[in-house]
Amino acid sequence: MASRPIKSPCVQVCVVDPANGWCEGCYRTLAEIGGWMRYSDAERDRVIATLGARRRVVRDGPPRRESDE
Repeated sequence: MASRPIKSPCVQVCVVDPANGWCEGCYRTLAEIGGWMRYSDAERDRVIATLGARRRVVRDGPPRRESDE
């Protein structure tokens, strides 16, 4: 029985931003990167679901609150 490839958001840009702790390529934390091979499919999917929001925070800055305006 052939094993299927493990889904990964890695883009081979492995630099962690010290300000937020996220990889600048895939937006995972060091703990997420380190545990990736041990994570279940559901755990990997959960992390992948957060990456778009992290990418937007880096691109656009944190969401503004009404009290900030």
